[in-house]
Amino acid sequence: MTVEASAQSEQSGSLFVFSDAHLGANDETQEHLKRSKILELLALVKERGSRLVILGDLYDFWFEYKNAIPKQQLKVVFKLAELVEAGIPVDYVSGNHDFWLGDFLTTEAGITIHRDSLTLSEQSKRLFLIHGDGLAPEDWKYRILKRILRSRLNIALYRLLPVDWGIPLARWVAGSSRKHTSKRTDLGVHSFHPAYENYAREKLREGFDAVLIGHLHTPLFHKWEEGLYINTGEFIRRFNYVEMRNGELELKELKEL
Repeated sequence: MTVEASAQSEQSGSLFVFSDAHLGANDETQEHLKRSKILELLALVKERGSRLVILGDLYDFWFEYKNAIPKQQLKVVFKLAELVEAGIPVDYVSGNHDFWLGDFLTTEAGITIHRDSLTLSEQSKRLFLIHGDGLAPEDWKYRILKRILRSRLNIALYRLLPVDWGIPLARWVAGSSRKHTSKRTDLGVHSFHPAYENYAREKLREGFDAVLIGHLHTPLFHKWEEGLYINTGEFIRRFNYVEMRNGELELKELKEL
């Protein structure tokens, strides 16, 4: 895969990373909890952070028309914009539920969008970050579907649907995709774990000090001779996040308020 962007941060403070909140996917009670935990994390980033990376699937669905966007959960966007205005860069690596991100978050909130992966030089460490959808060799059917869905022609055709048809339809498709993906998990063990570990080892052998991947919704912290592999878990019930401070990476969990 192509590394799309590289960034260097010399600011003091922590790097924060989280993924897979899937805002809009749950009932209102769970949505309220997720939103409150995200705002709690963003307050922590504003207090002691130097950079925030959203590693995909912040939203369960996101699609931008020329003059319309999904209206749900915009409070989170406003808070992300506050971080940018405070001088804290926010990077967003698209996932399999939000790969149709347009330019709204960049032009209106100052968030930098990365379509595939992101490399960072932070606190004297080289990091490789990717959401992770389609990494497993056996997930070839999804990789074909991914190319179709991300086609500029298909996106343009989809925009021809009326907003009140297109957004609910895409939300239904996102829910169906999530149910299909959940079948790969048996007793909390995702069938793609070995493939993701192999992928991480390959990246570490390329010279990275740590590889961070989302998508699997399982928090993992592997310290190998080659370096670190971290799966960022999820921000739905466990509220996992990664903090890097003074060159050390930690996988953490926000406790209940």
